[in-house]
Amino acid sequence: MDQDSNVVAYEMTDTESLLLAIATSGTGVWDRHIPSGRIVYSKAWKAMLGYAEHEVSDRIEESYCRVHPDDLPAVRATIDAHFQNQTHSYEVEHRLRCKDGSYKWVLSRGKVVERDQDGKPVRMTGITTDITDTVALSEELRRSAELLTNLTDEVPGLVYQYRQWPDGAASFSYASAGINAIFGTNPPLAAMDAAHAEAVIHPDDIDTYRSTLAASSASLERWHLEFRVILPGVGLRWREGEASPRRLEDGSTVWHGFISDITAHKELEQQLQDAAATDFLTGLPNRRHIMARMEQELARVQRDPSALSAVLMFDLDLFKDINDTHGHAKGDEVLKHFAQVLLCELRKVDSVGRIGGEEFAILLSGADVEDAARFAERVRARLNGSPLCDGGLCLPVTVSIGVATMLVDDKTVHTALSRADRALYRAKQRGRNRVEIA
Repeated sequence: MDQDSNVVAYEMTDTESLLLAIATSGTGVWDRHIPSGRIVYSKAWKAMLGYAEHEVSDRIEESYCRVHPDDLPAVRATIDAHFQNQTHSYEVEHRLRCKDGSYKWVLSRGKVVERDQDGKPVRMTGITTDITDTVALSEELRRSAELLTNLTDEVPGLVYQYRQWPDGAASFSYASAGINAIFGTNPPLAAMDAAHAEAVIHPDDIDTYRSTLAASSASLERWHLEFRVILPGVGLRWREGEASPRRLEDGSTVWHGFISDITAHKELEQQLQDAAATDFLTGLPNRRHIMARMEQELARVQRDPSALSAVLMFDLDLFKDINDTHGHAKGDEVLKHFAQVLLCELRKVDSVGRIGGEEFAILLSGADVEDAARFAERVRARLNGSPLCDGGLCLPVTVSIGVATMLVDDKTVHTALSRADRALYRAKQRGRNRVEIA
């Protein structure tokens, strides 16, 4: 006898295969006869809610009682809309009560498959799928996203995801609420087009902003930049951006990063720089600052031999006698008084500095020797005409001035300063309160 003769061949039909698949998929089938109010559920449908075959009636009224009270109005409205041919099919997510009293989230889909001659629905069939796990996962993701949003919105700055496509288009695909303070726009607008945010970047910084992003995209190295923005009604503010790039399969680049407001830091930094470059007593730039400015000017003259520039050295006459006779406090007042006289004659392109003691220097950009001599005479005359008066005491103050021009052949600024200083010495030797030209 053939060893397989005791094996009964069995081939599952397509219908049986379908029923088995439905029974094991967490999906139940239902068939509703609308005029009679009768609805029949498959075994899998009943088992999905924990009911035995005989524990669910076929009345539609009982079916509605299993729907969660908060979901029932939406379920009825969706069914009615389909009955009235307002929708192609019926589909709604809602909760159904299980045998043990708990609720499961389900997705019900159905369609009217038979209508009478007046178009009224007669028969409707559909399926119900258990989506409890999906809804729970979705809710967990929603809570996580909400937590992330709440956390990032509380951060004083902008937490963001920035995406740039190969054609150059860009958007802030995610932006915390801080984008309003940083760029003066809101997340939905920035998500449409990054231009809504980047329009406020300072004109002098926008090219650097774009080129550094392009370099970061090309190398996939971290992006970092300090830049300025001009916000309507607020004015100029400093920003610092940090972000890490990643290339996507479509060729676009995504950065995840943070942009903060560093205006206060920059202002403090500038104050420290100003303090380091400022003479505490007179408020004028100090020796270091005026020397650095002269170095820049000499480089300009050496690049362009036709450029003009003059250096002037000032020394208050008999200043030691003022200190000895009236005290150092009065001497300090004289220095501050002379500083104001200089500032009254300066143009915006000119530079001034206190070299030390009673010596001052001025750089006149674009001035020849005659221009510089006329400037020196104006300062001398203004000082002569404005003695330092305090109460009943008026103290006359005079100054000796040496003038020199910067030359292409000057190796350092000290060369030009030495010529001006020698001219100043001659002014002292020839009687003080005068201007001498090198």
